[in-house]
This record gives sequence, C-alpha cells and structure tokens, in this order.
Amino acid sequence: MDKEFLDRLYSTHKNIDPLPSRSAICRFTEGLLDLLFPQLSEKRFKSKEELKVYYDILVNDLNIIFLDAQPYLTKNAHDIVDAFFEKVPDIYDMLLDDAQAIHDGDPAAKSRDQVIRTYPGFLAIACYRIGHGFCQIGVPLLPRILTEYAHSRTGIDIHPKATIGTNFCIDHGTGIVIGETTSIGNNVKIYQGVTLGALSVKKEMAKVKRHPTIGDNVVIYAGATILGGNTVIGSNSIIGGNVWLTESIPPNSRVYHKSQIEVRDGVNIEK
Repeated sequence: MDKEFLDRLYSTHKNIDPLPSRSAICRFTEGLLDLLFPQLSEKRFKSKEELKVYYDILVNDLNIIFLDAQPYLTKNAHDIVDAFFEKVPDIYDMLLDDAQAIHDGDPAAKSRDQVIRTYPGFLAIACYRIGHGFCQIGVPLLPRILTEYAHSRTGIDIHPKATIGTNFCIDHGTGIVIGETTSIGNNVKIYQGVTLGALSVKKEMAKVKRHPTIGDNVVIYAGATILGGNTVIGSNSIIGGNVWLTESIPPNSRVYHKSQIEVRDGVNIEK
C-alpha cells in the first residue's frame, strides 16, 4: 500500500470520535425484541427469575455500548440507559397496538402472533419505536443505526425522529419512505411504495419542517407520494394509489389518481 495513502487512512482512524458499535446495537435490539416478543425468539424462560436475568444482561449490554461511546455523548451513559428502560413498557404497549392494527387491517393475517413473527411492517415499526425512544432522550446516531438496520431487513425506511401515533399499520411495506419531520396521527394505514417526503432537500433546511403531516384515521394506498412541510392530510381521508400531493387537503377527503386506460378489441394482422 502506498505510504502516503496509508498515513491518510491512519490519520482518519486515529481522529475519529468513539462511536457506538453498529453490531452491538443490532444485537441489543434483537435481544430486546426477543425479550418483549417470544414470537420472534427461540428463547423460552422457565421462570420469572430467568427472564429477569436476561433483562439484566440487556441492561448491562446497553451500558457497555454507551460507556464505550461516552466521549461522544452529552449525557451520562448510565442515565441514558435508565431513561431508556423507563420507556420500554410504553414502547411495548404501543407495539402490541400496532400489531393488532396490522392484524385488523389485513384479511390475510391469521393472528396477532403471526403479524409479530412474520410481517416486515411490524419489524420496521418496532425498530422505529425503539429508535424514537432513544431520540426522545437525546441519543445521537444510534437511532439511525437501528432504523437503517430495519431498512436493510425490510425495505422500509422510517426516520427515527418522525412522529407516529398509535395503532400504526403498514401493509406489505416494501419501498415506504417516511422522512425526519413527518408527523403521523393515530390509526393510520400505509401501503407499499408510499413516500412521505420533502419538496426541497437543501441543506440549510435541515432544521425546518420539511415533511407532511398526516391526520388521524388516514389510509394511503400504494405508490402515493406526499411532499412538503406545509402539506397536511386531514383526518379520515383516503389517498389513492399513485397520487402525487404537494398541497393540503381537508378532513374526510378522497383523492384519487385517474389514469386513462384504452382497451382495444382484437385486430387481425395480415403478414
């Protein structure tokens, strides 16, 4: 290897801030989901004492992750861990409601357990809710690692700083994008290929609301694109497939994309 290039690489490695371990974060998340949802796990606890031991291991693992990254953090590592685990019961309850919403909204779902075990939409929502919990206590970087882990597993890209209400249902899910400043109400259902994005991606707009607001009880069908921080989709609205929206609509609206389809009778072609 060229010596000058080797020196440049070494300088980069030497000066990099200590960061949370990506692999350790993913292992912790998988372990937490195993604890919360036995449907996802091969572990079986024979007693509450065994379950408590596993819980304590997770707490210790998260402490190690943050202690290694303490110079990068603005808060004490132990305080972050305590604050996060105080949020876990609420995260758990919200995820149970999300799983039930997916079950209720999908005729193919046979049970809530099936949704938790097999549906990519549930995994993406679970990683989002865990990541969002870390965002709420001011943890940098780690939340994005979590949601990008889910993105790689499911094809669903939810920014951890987005705000999403209860009973959130993702059906199929592949190709969904939900931007950083998106706000989604309660009882919302989103199909595959939906984008809740920004009209402008200029860097100076990083701290501005760039993504839409979705009211309660809204259904957004496959391929719809809704853009802009000033765009508000009123509650109880239905957004049809392949719709492109950059302006607000009032509650109880129905918005559909009309495509012209021409059907021709068979034509004999002579050679």
